[in-house]
Amino acid sequence: MLQHTQTIRYYQKITDAFVDMWNRGYRFDELRLYLEGYLASLHHSSALEPYLIHRLEEEATRFLYDVSNFEPAVQTQPDYNY
Repeated sequence: MLQHTQTIRYYQKITDAFVDMWNRGYRFDELRLYLEGYLASLHHSSALEPYLIHRLEEEATRFLYDVSNFEPAVQTQPDYNY
């Protein structure tokens, strides 16, 4: 579980981007490449401590490989039977 506030913000940005990219037709290989590039830029910029980047990678990878995160949202139909 992530506890560092900046790491949580990066996690939210990454996972939102994953879902958005998935809905635009990108697939898992491309999402994984996106994640690798994102993490590399965090390492290069020293935006986070290396151990936080590692935790972020673990959590983002867990999100990426959980297929339930990419299933279309089930929309219920309103019940008009009063």
